[in-house]
Amino acid sequence: MDTQKIPDLSSEFIFQTSRSGGPGGQNVNKVSSKVELYFNVQNSELLNEIQKERLFEKYANKISQEKVLRLVCQTERSQLKNKELVVEKFYDLLQKAFYVEKKRRATKPGKGAVEDRIKEKKVRAGVKQGRQKVKSDE
Repeated sequence: MDTQKIPDLSSEFIFQTSRSGGPGGQNVNKVSSKVELYFNVQNSELLNEIQKERLFEKYANKISQEKVLRLVCQTERSQLKNKELVVEKFYDLLQKAFYVEKKRRATKPGKGAVEDRIKEKKVRAGVKQGRQKVKSDE
């Protein structure tokens, strides 16, 4: 598993809160618990150019034309909990974007595997041979 070290980007976050829908009764009408996180990818000083490009490639649908990544969380009734969740969601997103898979090396099957395959083929051929009609010598 090859991942790059992600710096602490909290200094570049912009948070905005608003009233959220969903469960909560009358509390929903009074408290701004929905949290939106905005992160300007283009102007980030803590990400290098390669990391920015990977973000643009992988999350083009989440990044606006102004090159701002927007994430929203409104699952909890607490603004603080929603803020923690949206930050966690952001770092998970970065972790997935910066993950580099190892290249696959082509290998040959071992002798035992080849022999087993040939034995299995012979067994299957015998089964199929047994299903054929018997030819009479008449």
